[in-house]
Amino acid sequence: MFDDIAGSYDFLNHMLSLNVDKNWRRKAIRTLMPIHPKQILDVATGTGDLAIAALSLNPDHVTGVDVSAGMLEVGRKKIVKMRLGERISFVEASCENLPFPESSFDAAMVAFGVRNFTDPDQGLRELFRVLRPGGKLVILEFSLPEHKWLKALYRIYFHRILPLIGKVFSKDLAAYRYLPESVESFARGNAFVSMLNHAGFSASTFKPLTAGICGLYTGMKKE
Repeated sequence: MFDDIAGSYDFLNHMLSLNVDKNWRRKAIRTLMPIHPKQILDVATGTGDLAIAALSLNPDHVTGVDVSAGMLEVGRKKIVKMRLGERISFVEASCENLPFPESSFDAAMVAFGVRNFTDPDQGLRELFRVLRPGGKLVILEFSLPEHKWLKALYRIYFHRILPLIGKVFSKDLAAYRYLPESVESFARGNAFVSMLNHAGFSASTFKPLTAGICGLYTGMKKE
């Protein structure tokens, strides 16, 4: 599915969120500033938007991982065009079986990908494994507004309007029906914080963004 929509993925992300997704990524990156990470892992990197944004932290290297070859192909073209090939590299791999030794990275990131993991609990355990002691995880994930009327309006947009727009530009109605269905069924807020804690993370936090449309989560690996 993600291979099929790779060509229109960036355009639709920005258009359907009115470019607010860029602000969400900036906020996620800022949570990593205090630890000054030098080696950063971006899981479910897609076309590499978050990996590129992470360069503002001046790391030695950012490694993006995704299971979709189509997404990574688009991402590689982007970094070649931006002349970032020495600072960012992409690896095709599953989040449940990351091809890196234990304690390889100072920071790990996931933007809108955890709910797509085949096994979210195992994926979080793998992220914990490859982080160094003192390392930090930051996750962005779609959520639902808490306010009753705003949630009702958002669901109309999410379930009826968004899939139609997605179909027009990506020619794939199923992919943009999957998006709201997966958000509705996935753990949100404190329920997801509990998943982080269960995977081994400590000092886990949740912050709603844009009236709760997006959730910003963090967790630490104790030194």
